[in-house]
Formats: sequence, C-alpha cells, structure tokens
Amino acid sequence: MNYQGVLTKMKTELGTPIQYYLVFKDDFLNVNQLLDKKVKISFIGCQCLNCEKEKKIYRQGFCYDCFFEIPQAADWIMHPELSKAHLNIEDRDLEYEKKVQLKPHIVYLANSSTIKVGVTRKTQVPTRWIDQGAHEAIEIVEVPNRYLAGITEVALKNYVGDKTNWRSMITNKITDQNLTEWRDKLKKYIPTEAMSYFIENNKETHMDFPVKQYPEKPKSLNLVKTPHFEGVLKGIKGQYLIFEDQTIFNIRSNEGYVVSITIN
Repeated sequence: MNYQGVLTKMKTELGTPIQYYLVFKDDFLNVNQLLDKKVKISFIGCQCLNCEKEKKIYRQGFCYDCFFEIPQAADWIMHPELSKAHLNIEDRDLEYEKKVQLKPHIVYLANSSTIKVGVTRKTQVPTRWIDQGAHEAIEIVEVPNRYLAGITEVALKNYVGDKTNWRSMITNKITDQNLTEWRDKLKKYIPTEAMSYFIENNKETHMDFPVKQYPEKPKSLNLVKTPHFEGVLKGIKGQYLIFEDQTIFNIRSNEGYVVSITIN
C-alpha cells in the first residue's frame, strides 16, 4: 500500500488507546493500523501549507514569505499574552485575529514529562494535550479571549514550567502528579482579571497512547539528510512516530514536506 501527500499534523481521537490519522488531499491513513508493520517514508519535496507553492519550508509548515506575512504565524500564536483583538487592534489581519482570539480559551496543567502550564482554544481540548504527549491534564480557567488566557499563563509559569521535555516524554520517563492539588495550589497566582473564570471541582483527563515499545536512546529522523527511511512502527505519542530501531519521526516539525509512505 502506498500513500503520497503533504504532511500535516496527525488528526486524533481520544480513546483507549488514542486513534491517529494522517490526512492527505485525496486519502487518509489510520496510523494505529501500522503498528508492528514495516513502514517506508520517502522525501519528495516541499509545499507551503499556505500558498501551496513548491518552496523551502521555513517554520510551522510555511515558506519564509508566508511565515512573516500571514496571521496564522504571528507572535500572538506562540505568545497569547500579545493578543490585541479584544482592543480592536490589528496585528496582521484583524478579521482573522478576532475570529481566533475572541473565542473561549482554556488555561490548563498537563503532564507529559513534568508538570507544565499551557493555553489552548476550548475547541482544541483534548487535542492540544494529545499533541504534546501528555498522559494527564486538567483545566484551570476558561476565559472569553486569548489575551486573558495569555496573562494567566505568564503569571503561572513563574511557579510551574511551560515547556515539554520531548526526550523524557518520548522515552516515557514520567511521574504522575496530582493535578487537582496543583490546580488548587496555583489558584492564588491567577491574575485578578481572570480569577472569576477559575474552574473548580473538575477532574483530570488521562490519555492512553498506542505505544508497544518506547525508545531508550531516541534518534530523530531528518528527511532532508535521510530522504529514504524504513523501519517497523512500534508506537505513536504526541505527534511522534516511534520505530523499533529507536528512530523517532516528528510529524509536526515536518509539516509541509511532501512524502511517500509505503506499508509492507
């Protein structure tokens, strides 16, 4: 069986275990069904996720020009505290920014390696947690816009981290945390503007990833340096494919690459 198309981050469905799908223009693939099978990935070229031109990918699946022009790659994406749509102030495209920023957002605690705080749109729960490889997560506040979520995250990351240690996550060197206790402990540090949105008495969400074998010494696959790779798939966690020979392939960081995938 052969599939070909532009890589975008895998679609997911919360389940036991989580279901993963690679979606191409004319086809899709349930990646869970590839476990214990030999998979060949071949690099064909690049295609910007925005302009769809055959141009070198700069960041986030976009070419250089698009990355510095389109609202989907603006600074407020990575730094939600910079959001200004609630003030009717444009960054790159006010109509788009209002559509995204002026929607309910969640500030959450997740544990993918160690406990961390993060922000996502409400519609992206639990997708965001799955993409980070978190095995447990809990919501802290639900606010009406991205700015309030951003300033809450900034305040809380003085007391917990805001980054995922991908190596600990992918090797499953993790420790369980009582996220309910952490949520209650951090409540006093929530900014005054967001305090009324604090969520009480909710429960942790647990994620079950389809992994049969974790790598001990993971090595990342770089498709530009290694345009043809073949290995037996042993797991999927976050946006990573885990192979029997310790190779890991981060789908998210290879968005915009055109690939051929062959299953034996």
